[in-house]
Amino acid sequence: MDKRTVTCEFLGTLLLVFFAVGAAVLSGEYIGTLGIALAFGFVLLALAYAIGPISGCHVNPAVTLGMLVARRITVRTAVEYWIAQFVGAIAGAALLLLVAKQVPGLKTHGAFGTNGYGYRSAVGINIAGAFIAEVILTFLLVFVVLAVTHKIAVVGFDGLPIGLALAVIHLVGIPLTGTSVNPARSLGPALFAGSPALSQLWLFIVAPLIGGALAALVHQVTHPALAAVKAARAAAVDAALAEEATEDGTA
Repeated sequence: MDKRTVTCEFLGTLLLVFFAVGAAVLSGEYIGTLGIALAFGFVLLALAYAIGPISGCHVNPAVTLGMLVARRITVRTAVEYWIAQFVGAIAGAALLLLVAKQVPGLKTHGAFGTNGYGYRSAVGINIAGAFIAEVILTFLLVFVVLAVTHKIAVVGFDGLPIGLALAVIHLVGIPLTGTSVNPARSLGPALFAGSPALSQLWLFIVAPLIGGALAALVHQVTHPALAAVKAARAAAVDAALAEEATEDGTA
């Protein structure tokens, strides 16, 4: 296990939840939908530059699944990332709750920046609509990530289109479901919001994962040469790491 990458994924997801979800929980009535959408986009953009060169700045299990399907990371790396992301999201939500409890009259039960459909949606979208929306919104995010990144690293201006994509996704998705596109981001706040959010949580885990996997499959069709090169490079890196580990074990 690479402690640096796992730590970055834990910290990045924690910060994404605390600041971006925090914008909705603590400042939503002041900054509105546009402000919340920009908060998500700007936080991811900043994290892309801060930890992108180290871990790839997935901070999202759906992105990690897309990378796995695209054969840019191993199953072991994906599992390590998933654990770090979910734990980081829970820690970020716990810190956000700690701050929110210090604000007199601020309601957290049943809301707390969680996602929902039906009576928990601003526009009352039904379960089928919410599922389709989350798949499509996540598809865009993961497709953009795969298209602009080299293997898993975010370098140069790679973070800009990723951050912009997440902001646009939230502009569309906030009225519909509150916008998940990230199972970890949905799980963390839901654990502290109570049964209303938890009863609908499954959709915001399953739909983004499907969207992420579909994005990886489509990316291999639209960018076949690029996908092949990146997969070959990823395999070469994995082989080199395995050989190094073997040599260390026999030394």
